[in-house]
Amino acid sequence: MILSVQNITKAFGTDVIVSDASFHIQDREKAALIGINGAGKTTILRMIAGDLPADDGVISIAKGKSIGYLKQHQDVNSSSSIYGELLSVKRDLLEMEEDLRRMEVRMNTDAPDYEQLMERYNRVLTEFENRNGYAVKSEVTGVLKGLGFSEEEFDKPICTLSGGQKTRVALGRLLLAKPDLLLLDEPTNHLDLNSIAWLENYLLNYDSAVLIVAHDRYFLNRVVTKIIELDNGHVMSFDGDYSAYAQKKAQLRETQWKAYLNQQQEIRHQEEVIRKLKSFNREKSIKRAESREKMLDKMEVLEKPTEIKADMHLKFSPRILSGNDVLKVEGLSKSYPSNPLFSDLDFSIRRGERVALIGDNGTGKTTILKIINGLEAADAGRIVTGSRVQIGYYDQEHQLLHMEKTLFDEISDVYPDMTETEIRNVLASFLFTGDDVYKRVSEASGGERGRLALARLMLSKANFLILDEPTNHLDITSKEILEEALSNYTGTVLYVSHDRYFINRTATRILELKNRSLVNYIGNYDYYLEKVEELSKIYSAAPAKAAEAAVSSSREDRARRKEEQAQKRRLLNELKRTEERIAELEEQDQEIDAQLAQEEVFTNVEECTRLTLEKASVAEELEALYQKWEELSEQEAADN
Repeated sequence: MILSVQNITKAFGTDVIVSDASFHIQDREKAALIGINGAGKTTILRMIAGDLPADDGVISIAKGKSIGYLKQHQDVNSSSSIYGELLSVKRDLLEMEEDLRRMEVRMNTDAPDYEQLMERYNRVLTEFENRNGYAVKSEVTGVLKGLGFSEEEFDKPICTLSGGQKTRVALGRLLLAKPDLLLLDEPTNHLDLNSIAWLENYLLNYDSAVLIVAHDRYFLNRVVTKIIELDNGHVMSFDGDYSAYAQKKAQLRETQWKAYLNQQQEIRHQEEVIRKLKSFNREKSIKRAESREKMLDKMEVLEKPTEIKADMHLKFSPRILSGNDVLKVEGLSKSYPSNPLFSDLDFSIRRGERVALIGDNGTGKTTILKIINGLEAADAGRIVTGSRVQIGYYDQEHQLLHMEKTLFDEISDVYPDMTETEIRNVLASFLFTGDDVYKRVSEASGGERGRLALARLMLSKANFLILDEPTNHLDITSKEILEEALSNYTGTVLYVSHDRYFINRTATRILELKNRSLVNYIGNYDYYLEKVEELSKIYSAAPAKAAEAAVSSSREDRARRKEEQAQKRRLLNELKRTEERIAELEEQDQEIDAQLAQEEVFTNVEECTRLTLEKASVAEELEALYQKWEELSEQEAADN
């Protein structure tokens, strides 16, 4: 065990953040700490890292083990280059290599201490090789590229970087330092899809323990094997990934509700019996009533389970129905000096579709949304919205919000016909109550601004929602509420997102902005992953023409190819399972023969009979499997 957290408590004033919390992390275990925004997840990480003392309880780190902590926000102003900053993590190995070179020069001379020098050289060389010293520079380059830095950016000074870039540099430093316990607070923020996938594989192969705070459920499903939930200050651990946790949590809540309702029913029953007994006004009846009252007084009354999703109420309802053709984009192009984004893009969206626009950072996804909304001019191209289309726009930077206004005024100024009570009710449904409504937008957190922007969007009753990173700053519960709202929405949606779980739950089509053109996928994120390797070979030859062909090809043709691929996968899986079962049975048959050859077996009539019958059963199943394998092999050959 590398980390033990025992009965820790932390409060800020009268606000208790963590109460009597306990959990542990084993060596090489990958765990996630989850909870709603403000639950205290970062507070726990800070206490483990030693940045913040616990009010009570004990946090123990295994002796001699190191901790690395990635904070959400980095304030780094080093004049070092990005590459130099990461290379400095391996300074001891670089110095070791310099020491080796100096010793090599000395050994080529007539050094009087040659024997001792050779002994030291061999010792240092062994350690250098064991620590993979020769691969230091390639390792640094690999981490930087994995985190989304191009080689042209390697020489940029740290002090000139954005906050997101500084966080990526800090993450790279930590990964290269390889601490025994890695604490990561929202590590997927500021990473594009390719970088997140790279980080997943890196952490899966990381040979030490990791504790992650993240709202990226797809990421958690890929990386972690334990979920530590922080809810109302209390901690509970669940084995498995996020999906397993969600299922177990739902079952646990159902059990808690049943227990609570059953106990409440029993209490009401006992109270009615007590009332009835007392109404008899007989000594024996009154004593029996008193006995039942004592029993009720001793009963440990269960708390009513909290309604997790009952707080934020989000429902998108279009005011009017749009035409079938919602958006048509033709020949769209945009470039900046020395930075061409995309050219000659064509795509269309029909009513009822939920289209996810994905791609690497900097490819121009947000720019496309801004152009559609008239917030930025295109270099070329034509954008046509269909009849009766009403657009509602959510921008990830919340630039449409007015920083100087209060939350209340932000709603009332846009919707002046709403009464104060109506505005308060709407804000309350997005978790803004009491004096919170008079807080200025500039004072609100990222999550609060996100909820306010969603409230405005909901009130717009638009039939075409255009969303730029709508899940940024939202906790998992809020994301699930947004997913449900979009899934039930009868209008049309176009959005940019890096949240793969969100895309998987909501998208009916994916447009990938790649090589300055668009690639079209009919399906959710899982389907995209299935097709991307196959299609990438096609698009790499002629991306623009291939993308145009993919967009213009018929829906029926795509569906047919999808079904053919699915059938082929099912056939190959069935063939593989048949081969594996044949191998198992053949091995079992050999084991039976070996047992029958043993004297203590063939002289035992009962055991010999049992094994003979078992061998006959194996032979019968094998014969059927051989025939099935032949049929499947012929079918597979015919398909090819």
